[in-house]
Amino acid sequence: MRERIELFRARGRDRAGRPQMPLDQARAAFAPAGDIHPIPADVRVTPVDAAGVPAYWLDPPGVRADRVLLFVHGGGFSRGSLRSHGELAARLGRAAGSRVLFCEYRLAPEHPFPAAADDVRATWRWLVGTAAAAPGSVALCGDSAGAGLIVGLLAALRDDRAGRPAAAVLLSPHVDLTSSGASRDEQVADDPLFTPAMLRGIAADYLQGADPTDPLASPLFADLHGLPPLLILVGTAELLLGDAQRLAAAAGDAGVDVTLAVGDGLPHAYPLLLGTPEAAAATDRIARFLRARLG
Repeated sequence: MRERIELFRARGRDRAGRPQMPLDQARAAFAPAGDIHPIPADVRVTPVDAAGVPAYWLDPPGVRADRVLLFVHGGGFSRGSLRSHGELAARLGRAAGSRVLFCEYRLAPEHPFPAAADDVRATWRWLVGTAAAAPGSVALCGDSAGAGLIVGLLAALRDDRAGRPAAAVLLSPHVDLTSSGASRDEQVADDPLFTPAMLRGIAADYLQGADPTDPLASPLFADLHGLPPLLILVGTAELLLGDAQRLAAAAGDAGVDVTLAVGDGLPHAYPLLLGTPEAAAATDRIARFLRARLG
């Protein structure tokens, strides 16, 4: 893990002062784990049209067909795909004994708020409608922006009484686009990936003038009563530490069964970092949580 963190720092120093990479190139090169880890060859990948949203079934061998993990990737609302996050999604599905539905929502800035949120909700409705998955047999998992989209979805599902999933796992959730958290400044020296200016840019590109306090954009400000059990993983070496801590506190105050796991010295979305003991331990923890909630 120390080697990965130093690699991130070195890449950040190398980028400093350089012109910003064109977005299409940045998307093609996007590797949140430092490198692209392919989906293992024994995982069956099946593309599907989830009510107009591109998605993929991931089926590791031996998983139960009646359990589903709906995975929503991160990437600052402007990056991310099956290529960047498929390995993690397949790994968690294998560990939890469930198949995975991987959602590729529309990306900003071409598709600003609420396009991504609309696509995640459409995918959920397709899953429990057309695909006939029982809501209680479905869990959700996402990292960063994807985790924020999940919290927004959960609050919306509670409000429209459409049935709720069994649980959700949130990795370094990005749930406050107002940039009001104190850790945005306090963790600057520790975070090898982000700066406060980068997070403000992510929010601006996604919102494009929309209200950052809208609960669908910043679900930290949503009514969290009635949400399913949550497992939140975050590291101390990231600017979004405060987002996770405040979300856990707000959910707990709302009566939600929430567990917050803070990894000392660990970076943003560290379970992505395949090959590190910390990612392996996180995978085991997530699998135990999901198996207990999915029966």
